[in-house]
Amino acid sequence: MNPAILPCNGLDKPFGPLAREVALELAGDTPEAIVCPVLLNQSPERYQERLADKTLLVIDGCATRCATKLATRLNLRIGRKILIADVVKQSSVKPENSLVPGPEAQEFVRRLVAALSEAGLEESPTEEIVEFPPPVEFLKVTHDKFVFKIPNLGFYFNENDFWVQPVGRRARVGVTDFAQQRLTDIAFFDPPAIGLAVEQFGEAGVVESSKAVSEIISPVAGRVVAVNDEVVKTPETINADPYGQGWLVELELADFEGDRELLAGPEEYAAVVRRKAAES
Repeated sequence: MNPAILPCNGLDKPFGPLAREVALELAGDTPEAIVCPVLLNQSPERYQERLADKTLLVIDGCATRCATKLATRLNLRIGRKILIADVVKQSSVKPENSLVPGPEAQEFVRRLVAALSEAGLEESPTEEIVEFPPPVEFLKVTHDKFVFKIPNLGFYFNENDFWVQPVGRRARVGVTDFAQQRLTDIAFFDPPAIGLAVEQFGEAGVVESSKAVSEIISPVAGRVVAVNDEVVKTPETINADPYGQGWLVELELADFEGDRELLAGPEEYAAVVRRKAAES
């Protein structure tokens, strides 16, 4: 039984056209195998009969994973998932800012489709998809003309001024509002490699501003499963939204219960910020 194919629709990003081309190549002479993500989102009942006895092959372009999140939200049965950005990183192909992939990208598509066809499209181990809710309430520490925001629910902090937001077996790590204000305009984010094992208080990349270079000191131990590619491209996002779109690294947690003993909650970290602000 061949799966239905749900591709990414992110044509505004380099990996979106590649996801589209892979889906078209896999569909071949059966274009009805492709599920349009826009129609699926707006009118899922249109696909109810077609998907009743099929699994989905989900092809995401970038780490945002819009197609996977859509399928998960609608409780569809995912058999196999492909993240084009990860496959590209393992190859020599360079992403193009074009809606029509060039010869090198087309050859990449052909190789990937051949490998997928040989391996089988039906089932593969699925990974956990986690939603990280943005903070909505904050503690505020005021010093002179500065106001430093600290999420008061779901976040933990180390004294190095980095935060962690655990959700299940995953966690995101980022720079606190206090740290980004001290760094001023952040101009560079050098991420860690996917798959890197990071110890608690170990290095998980580097951020750099005109004022300073700062190693990312991870509040927790774990394996790097994602980095924020949008922040790699636009590091100033960290300054604009340090606890939301400005996250840096996503980890598969090793032992959060053990790590938490060495972390501060919001009230404790607020006291750290007050002390550091007074000393600066």
